[in-house]
Amino acid sequence: MECRDGYLVSFVEKTVKKYGAGRENLLPVLREINEEFGFVSSEAFVEVNRAMDISIGEIHGVASFYSFINEKNKGCYVIRLCKTISCDMAGKDKIERTLERELGIKFGESTKDGLFALEHANCMGLCDKGPAMLVNSDLHHSLTPESVLDIISEYRRKNR
Repeated sequence: MECRDGYLVSFVEKTVKKYGAGRENLLPVLREINEEFGFVSSEAFVEVNRAMDISIGEIHGVASFYSFINEKNKGCYVIRLCKTISCDMAGKDKIERTLERELGIKFGESTKDGLFALEHANCMGLCDKGPAMLVNSDLHHSLTPESVLDIISEYRRKNR
């Protein structure tokens, strides 16, 4: 992670000030760091430890528990496809095959250009609108193979 002249330090300090240094605010702080940098690095763990006086082990425990907190840079866009039974019944397998074919990677991998990563995730709370996926924090539901191709194209256009 590039700190860009102390940017990480100032970002963590600003975020902890926004939420407060109590343990109950650790998850929102980690989410904001993840959103800003794309992942929460070991350097960020140290800065959160300093700002919140929470052990690095506890910070790591919280970060590793939640699938939406990345501990390494997985790619610009992390695509998380819901793997619940309701999404299975709604055609998740077709969506999974379409994503893998279009991106040229399997779930658990990242594209060579660092633009996309594929992961499975547990319930997104859209059981009546499956299959569903998250692209970073953007929710997409009622997916079809065609809509997935459109979504991927849109994210590619954003990075030209």
